[in-house]
Amino acid sequence: MPDKVAPHGVDYPIRHLRFGWYSFLAFATLGLVLETLHGFKIRAYLDLTNETRRLMWTLAHAHGTLLSLLNVLFALTLRLFPEVRVRHLKAVSNCLILATLLLPGGFLIAGFVTYGGDPGIGILVVPIGAVLLLIAICMLARGERDPGIPGSRNR
Repeated sequence: MPDKVAPHGVDYPIRHLRFGWYSFLAFATLGLVLETLHGFKIRAYLDLTNETRRLMWTLAHAHGTLLSLLNVLFALTLRLFPEVRVRHLKAVSNCLILATLLLPGGFLIAGFVTYGGDPGIGILVVPIGAVLLLIAICMLARGERDPGIPGSRNR
């Protein structure tokens, strides 16, 4: 699997497996915190005037959890299907990690300070994270197959 490890020693499957599980831990913990706020009827979370905060934090938890698992899936794909070649593996890796940080992070930050029914300024990084995610997905979808491996075909 020489194409999965960069010349400078980055093992991308291990990188994304670790990042995916640690970020999954962080966003699952966020979910537990949100459930605790709900369970103890914390007004700063449950009041109708804080509906935007609740939505932003719920979106942060949901997007973060999903993107964390996407990192794990990416790592397993690289490891289990060696015939799949990813052009610009470093770019795909960086886009996926940044998307995992920016998209849910923007929702999380946007929920701390809200303006009436509007989210805070953190919401501005959400589209950046979404675009990075789409770029990573597009680059992965356009991946090539290794012609040297039986059963694979080049596009």
